[in-house]
Amino acid sequence: MSWIDIGAIDDIPLRGARIVKTSMGCVAVFRTDTEEVFATADRCPHKGGPLSEGIVHGRSVTCPLHNWVFSLESGQAQGADEGQIATYATRVEGGRILLDGTVLANRSAA
Repeated sequence: MSWIDIGAIDDIPLRGARIVKTSMGCVAVFRTDTEEVFATADRCPHKGGPLSEGIVHGRSVTCPLHNWVFSLESGQAQGADEGQIATYATRVEGGRILLDGTVLANRSAA
C-alpha cells in the first residue's frame, strides 16, 4: 500500500466528515471515534447525494437526500436499501490520517 498523509485527525469533528479532493474524484473521510476514521466514495449510488454531508452514527452514514444508510466498514447499503459505495483503507498514526493511495490511483475518473 502507498499511504498518503491527508491531515490531522483533529481536523475532523467526532461523528463528522471532510472531503479529500483527488485527481480521481472526491473521497469522504469520516471520524467515528477518537482514533477511528473511514474513507468512502462521497456520492450515494441512489441519487448522488453527498455522503460527507450525511449523518454519521456508529459506523454508518445516512445519505442527506433520501436517508439511505451505508456501512462505513463495508460500503454496503443497510436495511431494505440495495447498493454499495467504494471504501478505502485508512489508518491513524501520530494523530495523522493516512489514506491508501494505491486504490485511488487505480480508480476510474469521477
